[in-house]
Amino acid sequence: MLEPLRQGLPPIDPSAVSSSVSCSLPARYEAVRGARQFTRSTLGQWELNHRFDDVALVVSELVTNALRHALPSDAAPCGEPPVRLHLMRWTSRLVCAVRDPSHDGPTARESDEDFSAESGRGLFLVDSFSDGWGWHPLAGSLRGKVVWALFRLG
Repeated sequence: MLEPLRQGLPPIDPSAVSSSVSCSLPARYEAVRGARQFTRSTLGQWELNHRFDDVALVVSELVTNALRHALPSDAAPCGEPPVRLHLMRWTSRLVCAVRDPSHDGPTARESDEDFSAESGRGLFLVDSFSDGWGWHPLAGSLRGKVVWALFRLG
């Protein structure tokens, strides 16, 4: 999982990851709340509670986008959950990554569109609250893509 992430991030030594956790999320919108709770717990363990608001907002948007746009309409509720949240911490960086089964890249809203619309601002919020974001298709035996957001620490 780390190797493809390095393609879109500033140089990061994968061996320098100080902590890394992940959780599977079911194909239900209630999973967004679970992702926020997982993020709160993890950031607390990493003594990063002060970053919770920004990170939780971004995690919520990434997970919501995966559930809304990346799951096939016939996603089976049994078996391996199709969405996975990864949190990785380096000394000076935190990466939130959401893996889903779709190969289609995320599409940002055009700047001249109506921002008073009820939905469609997710990637704008990710871009606004993180220090960078991107995505890449998975290779090898893994199918789908990963959408990630980077936060600089300290």
